[in-house]
Parts: sequence; structure tokens; C-alpha cells
Amino acid sequence: MSEPARRERILQAAVAGGLLEPEEIPLAAFLDLDLVAENVAALMRAFPSGVQVLHAFAAKANSIVPVLAGLRDLGMGCEVASEGELAQALAAGFSPQEIVFDSPAKTARELRQALAAGIALNIDNFQELERIEALRTQNPSGSSLGLRINPQIGLGGIAAMSTAGASSKFGVPLQDPGLREQILAAYAADPAMDRIHTHVGSQGCPLPLIGEGIAKVVDLAEEVNRRAGFQQIRTIDIGGGLPVDFESDEPVAAFDAYVAQLQESAPALFSGVYSVVTEFGRSILAKAGFTAAFVEYTKVSGGQHIAITHAGAQVATRTVFMPESWPLRVSAHTADGSRKTGAEIGQDVAGPCCFAGDVVARNRDLPLLEPGDLVALLDTGAYYASTPFTYNSIQQPPVYGAALEDNGDVRFTLLRGQQSMEALLMASGKGLHAAGRTPWPRAITKSGTALPACLPVPAAVRRSAAH
Repeated sequence: MSEPARRERILQAAVAGGLLEPEEIPLAAFLDLDLVAENVAALMRAFPSGVQVLHAFAAKANSIVPVLAGLRDLGMGCEVASEGELAQALAAGFSPQEIVFDSPAKTARELRQALAAGIALNIDNFQELERIEALRTQNPSGSSLGLRINPQIGLGGIAAMSTAGASSKFGVPLQDPGLREQILAAYAADPAMDRIHTHVGSQGCPLPLIGEGIAKVVDLAEEVNRRAGFQQIRTIDIGGGLPVDFESDEPVAAFDAYVAQLQESAPALFSGVYSVVTEFGRSILAKAGFTAAFVEYTKVSGGQHIAITHAGAQVATRTVFMPESWPLRVSAHTADGSRKTGAEIGQDVAGPCCFAGDVVARNRDLPLLEPGDLVALLDTGAYYASTPFTYNSIQQPPVYGAALEDNGDVRFTLLRGQQSMEALLMASGKGLHAAGRTPWPRAITKSGTALPACLPVPAAVRRSAAH
């Protein structure tokens, strides 16, 4: 079955099953679980069998716990970049040995937690290294440790997604004066540092650029080992960043081309001496997901047809704010999920957020949309509905996993429920609000009556916040 046909079948089943409904559930996201499994299998096949590889999914791409758990079941590890993502990875069932912790701003508490659990740490800078050394003096740790290196080989096509520019906020710069020797000295001073890490960037970074950056770090690892006189660095974490093809329905990412580039640029990586860690995120899930929303209203303004839908900046933040870098394909469907046909006309597909720029697609040629129709934003399995933006306090939509049975039926799995209004209110401080009180000191109503201020923050809460 073609990918458009699979999406249409999933949409039809979702509408028929009440998972999408114009009033109560006007927006939902879907992840085709069969396509995810196919893509993960392609990734694992792409790497030579003689190399030990941990494919650590970048949790930031989709940190929904059941999604992470499913990827674990497919044989992946997990890369995390915050205490929250670490908690989600552990809740999904990943063992500490399957987790890699990256972040440029790890707190002492986060470091203590990771070191105590034996979680691998990619160390962003020398100040963090000093902090870790002090913590290890207090409590020995079995964590694998190594520096994150910025090879400083330049930017890709999307500057915000490139992390190997001359002044990137990430990692220790390799080519600044004196820094290479400082890196080598840090490894010489601590023979227990047994890994090294780099990440050139993600969307917009061509494969030759990624290969060049990884090659520089592999050469650095070789030099560390030569100076040490033994195999000190045993693990090379090469990050992720394989660009995703957002223009076609091909569900499998170009992992073979990625590995071929590395075999050309950094052949020592595949010598069998090193274990390898990857950190793919978007390229694992993006193509397997789509976000569906009902059209609420349509209008013509200044001669331009506009469809107002329920999918906007709150689920397509990058596309709305950086449309040139993150364009999305859109498909049009009737109310029952069937593909809409008819003469195509240029239309803006807009979202519900209350600002003028909340448009996910401009002047797209689609069959003329009408109220009650559905639109699907394609290739949104990563960084879209799984990472909602709380603009206008719009409820987070449900996310469903979908798998097609041999008879054509669709089996749905709820991955994240639609946010309840009570959960939204609690997240916005309802539980801390004392009725009839104000947070402002000496607040006066229009009638001249003074309102009592809210209760002061309890000492226990202040202490907790301080630590």
C-alpha cells in the first residue's frame, strides 16, 4: 500500500472510531508504527555488522514515553538533554547503560544523578569537566565520560540547526588557539575518560559536512590513544543529524548514504576498535507521522482563499516561525478522512492561534477546502505535536500510534491523551491560586476595597527550589 493510501486509511479509521471529531477532538497526531519499525531496521542494517553500535534516539525529537518505550523494544538506546528527558527515558524502561546524557547546561544535581546511575556523559566544556571531577572525588562513578568537541568546520543550510560553526554554543572548540592541546591534556590527566563526542548539526547539513566533522574527531581520538599508549578512547559518539527528505513519501531515511559517507571520510571509525553511538531523532520518526485537523471556517480576503484550521503554531511551531526552513506538505481530505478531489486552487492553510503569522502553508494548490473538511500536515512525527507550544492555552492534542492489520483494519494505540481542561488549568497555576486573593501587594479594587495578598511561599518550597 502506498504511503498516501496508508494515511488515508488511518484517517478514515480514526474518524470512524471517534478519534477525530469536529467539536471535542478537532486535532490529533498519528504515528505509523509499521513505518517506524521499517526505518529503525534500515538504520541497523546500514552499519557494518563488525562494529558495535548503540543507536540512541534523540529524545527531544519525540519524548512521549510510550514512543520511547516502543523504540527501546526495537533495539534503540536513548539520548537525553535534560533532567526531564532523563526521567522520561527511565520511565520508558531504558537501562542507564542504554542512555547518553547531552546538555550544555547540566546542573550539579543532574550530574550527581547521572553519575550515581552510571549514565554516560558527553561533557560540554572544561568547567563542566571540573565539576564532574569534584563530584567523582566525593562519590566514585562507573559512568563513561568524554568531551563534546566542536570541530568548527562550518554551518549547513539552516544556521539554527548547525552546531559546528566557529562560535557554536556547543562543545569544546577544536581549532581555537591552544584548545587542541588543552583537550589532549584533559584526556592525559584522566585515563578513565574513555569516550569522545561530536554533533555537526541536523536539518540542512549535507553529508560531506557531517563526514568532515566526524573525521576530525576520529583523528583526535586516534591522537589521544597514540599519546596514551593504549586504547583510552573506546567509544565515539557521532551524534545524529541525517537530513530528512520532506518532499517525498519515502519513509526510509538515507542511512546507507550516511554510512557510505563516513566510510569515505572517517574509515577508522569502522576499524572495529571503537564502539559507536549515534543520536538520530528526526530521521527516525518524522516521515512516519502526520497531524490531522478539521477546517473550522474558510474565507476569501484580498482575493486569497484562506482555510482556518485547528493546526497552527501550537503544533507546528518551527514551520510557522521559520516557513522557508521548515515547509510542510499538506493533503486535503473530506470529513470522513477520504482524499479530497477536484480542481486545485491556491489557498493559505492557517491555524487557530491569535496572531497574523499563524499560517502553516501559503498559497498551496489544493482542492477547495470547506468547513468540516480535514487537512493533514505531513512528516510531523518528530518535533511537532510531540513538542507542543502552549500559545493561547490551546489543549495539547492526542497522539495515536497506528498499525495496519493484514485485513486492512487499523489498530490504534493511545500514546498521549488529549490534555484535559483541568490539567491545563493546573499547569497554569490553578492549584496555587487562593480564591479572593491577589499576588499584588496592596492591590485595590475599583471600589476602593483592598484585597488580601496571596499566601507567602512556604519555607519548605523555598528550600526545595534552592536545591
